[in-house]
Parts: sequence; structure tokens; C-alpha cells
Amino acid sequence: MNRWYAYVALCISALILSACNDVKLEGTWIEPVPGNESMVQGFTLEQGGAASSVNMATLQYESWERDGDALMLSGHSIGNGQTLAFTDTMSIVSLTQDSLVLKRGAMIFKYARCSGHAD
Repeated sequence: MNRWYAYVALCISALILSACNDVKLEGTWIEPVPGNESMVQGFTLEQGGAASSVNMATLQYESWERDGDALMLSGHSIGNGQTLAFTDTMSIVSLTQDSLVLKRGAMIFKYARCSGHAD
């Protein structure tokens, strides 16, 4: 019987710890600008599905949605005298409190959580 109680206690502890590790996507995520690593770019995901771009004048995020391991970012691409609506779907490879790794096709994007940024 003592082993059974120990097993139940271990299972309950595991459930509590996994609930504590439920990392939210909401927040600001940044990466170095390719070719100019002294600058950063990225996006902010707000509670309720609103999104915004960080340091990306031609790619304006407006909304986001998560479906399992898929992250969909929607907005408008601005350039060459035209504005086009888009939805970018990426796979969430990993998510921790301070890092987010996304994949689209063969491309990998590594973001860090940022507590403050300048748009």
C-alpha cells in the first residue's frame, strides 16, 4: 500500500508541476534582424488575439491564433505601392518562458521574450 500512495503522490506532483509550466504565448518576441544583428525585429501577441509588429514597417501584424502546435499570424504586407493581406502559419517547435522557436518549411526562427521594446 505504501508504494501505491507514493505513486499517487508522484503523479499529483507531476500534474502540479506541469500546470505551473503552462507557458503563455502572449508577450513580445524578438530576434536579430538578419544582416544587421545590432537591431531586433519581431511581434507582440496580446491576450484576445491582437498582434502588432516590432520594428517591421512593411509587415504589419494585426491578429494571431494558436491551434495546437500551429501559430497563425495575420496582417498586411505593405510594399511597392500595394497592401496585401496575409496569414503566416508556423509550427511551434519549442516554447519556454523566455524563448520561442518557430518553423515554416525548412526555415527556423528563434525568438527571445522581451519585457520592453521600442517600436
